[in-house]
Amino acid sequence: MIRVLIVDDSKLVRQILQEVLSVLPDVEMVGAAKDAFEARALIKSLDPDVITLDVEMPKMDGIVFLKNIMRLRPMPVVMLSTLTQKGADTTLQALECGAIDFISKPSSRELLGELVDFKKELHQKLLFAASVKVTAKPALKKLKRCELLSNQANLKHKIVALGASTGGTEALRDVLSTLPLNSPAVVVTQHIPESFSHRFAVRLNTHCALEVHEAADGQILQSGNIYIAPGNKHLTIVFKDNQYQCKLSDEGPRNRHKPAVDVMFESLALLTHATIYAGLLTGMGSDGAQGLKVLKDKGFYTLIQSKASSLIWGMPGAAFNLNAHREEVDLVDVSAVLVKNISQGVGP
Repeated sequence: MIRVLIVDDSKLVRQILQEVLSVLPDVEMVGAAKDAFEARALIKSLDPDVITLDVEMPKMDGIVFLKNIMRLRPMPVVMLSTLTQKGADTTLQALECGAIDFISKPSSRELLGELVDFKKELHQKLLFAASVKVTAKPALKKLKRCELLSNQANLKHKIVALGASTGGTEALRDVLSTLPLNSPAVVVTQHIPESFSHRFAVRLNTHCALEVHEAADGQILQSGNIYIAPGNKHLTIVFKDNQYQCKLSDEGPRNRHKPAVDVMFESLALLTHATIYAGLLTGMGSDGAQGLKVLKDKGFYTLIQSKASSLIWGMPGAAFNLNAHREEVDLVDVSAVLVKNISQGVGP
């Protein structure tokens, strides 16, 4: 049994979570706290396996409390977030501070139903969180940016493509912030809610030398720029009017995700003049594995994040099982390996 402590200032949310957890066969709610001070005492007395933590609380906010947990008693934390700009900013900050994952609080519409999707997602995330060995979060180091590309021939026709999910917001920051200014255009699909993707792009932009955008329909790809798939839209790339352009698709979820990495990778495999350098980073599930295999079979360079450096090796592991990669690379080396292969003109 996974022993869960709920920390939320809303009595209604605490009751809803208690009801949801009560029907899960392998999860037990051992306690509920309305603020950080009550939670601190319950952590000491109950020793839970996982905490669900509200991002916005009175007395001591969720971020301050999370930092204290990670410093004094590192343990798996799943953040409960509101789908607002403030909620998005706080949640992304929480992931930076060491939270394992987050889940959006049920909407008013969901509260009137049976919370089937919320229950399933929460169960999955609690199981995953309990499996992660959490250690004290090291101080954020200033990562060294890669040297400028030595070979810039046909930079317009080179595209870097990255996919990620659980743990990916921080993994992507580490990779994208160390790419050189003269990098080819970078396209990114990260599993993230609709209201989070713009804030994610804004936050990434403060870390990166390249300009970061939430991708817009019809936006032209340019070197030195990064394009993030908007939440609830698939990002595909097309060649039109002698330019590579972002095309947003509203088709249904793939692999239960929208945006989906497979959709982006498969669109890139259809391009006849481009050379693609693709990577699949940490994440739960298998999205991106099939698309990465298609790119490899076309002769493009593909990599996966190593098991040792992944928060969860689900997506890279699925690609590994398909032999969809040319290399398995530690996270700290991903940008350097991409730059090396781009400079050497590796491709079909």
